[in-house]
Amino acid sequence: MNLISLDIRMLRSLISVVDTGSITETARRLGRTQPAITLQLQRLEELTRKQLFLHEGRRLTLTADGNTVLTYAKSILRLHDELLSQLASQEIEGQVVLGTPDLYAAFMLPSILSVFRKSFPRIHVALNCALSTPLVGLVKRGEVDIALVTRMNDFTGGQVVRREQLIWMTGEQSNAHLEEPIPLALLPEGNIYRDYAIEGLEKAGLRWRVACVSESVGGLQAAAFAGMAVTVLGRSALVGGMREIGADHGFPPLPQVELLLYKSANATSKAATALHDYLAHYLPLDEKLGEKSVPIEMGN
Repeated sequence: MNLISLDIRMLRSLISVVDTGSITETARRLGRTQPAITLQLQRLEELTRKQLFLHEGRRLTLTADGNTVLTYAKSILRLHDELLSQLASQEIEGQVVLGTPDLYAAFMLPSILSVFRKSFPRIHVALNCALSTPLVGLVKRGEVDIALVTRMNDFTGGQVVRREQLIWMTGEQSNAHLEEPIPLALLPEGNIYRDYAIEGLEKAGLRWRVACVSESVGGLQAAAFAGMAVTVLGRSALVGGMREIGADHGFPPLPQVELLLYKSANATSKAATALHDYLAHYLPLDEKLGEKSVPIEMGN
């Protein structure tokens, strides 16, 4: 059996290319040139003796073997980075302010932050729960170190770390979705969750009314639990006592939203960098990335 040795940088480039869908963006993020990234992918194919990509014009699509390598590459990188974090974690201390909407604080971050605390016991994370738009302002002013937010139409900067599928939901025993006009529990004006909900109903020709406005996901859930309204949240917030409603109930499909990770220019401590990098690693762009073919743009 011929043993091969895979450079960790090749695996990191593969994961980044699939995550971003772009060799150009990968080169920018990793501080390499586009030809260097392309050469790493070609070398990875040579070493594995497998075709990892199908070429369709300027687009690349992962093959079945490519998906297999990607799955293992993510595991290898996770263990590699965990080892380095463990070796350095005891030396890093300080406080980091993490801003995020309560939706993500409640349903997406607990398991990740729990592991982070074990890896970095001397770093204290202070949570600041607020809506995405004010949080971006806080992180840019340096009042929040790290922010995980929903991309709004006017946002600039930030790193896309995940996509969240929006769904219609209401209480298990609720008949609010059968009412006319449809009662809605929504976030305040200016939030993209609200915009997509109203836009979808308008395009479908369905009448609606606002039954509840809340800045907190708890308020929206309370209205849904009580049978007062239908709401729109990310699928990660679908908990016991609530059910998804969709096309079978006459509701239009909803898009995905992008989650952005911001780091303040003033957040230069090792503690802030550790938390930022940890979140960037453990909040994947697509949870099922390894189970499907992903088109990748060669030039951009």
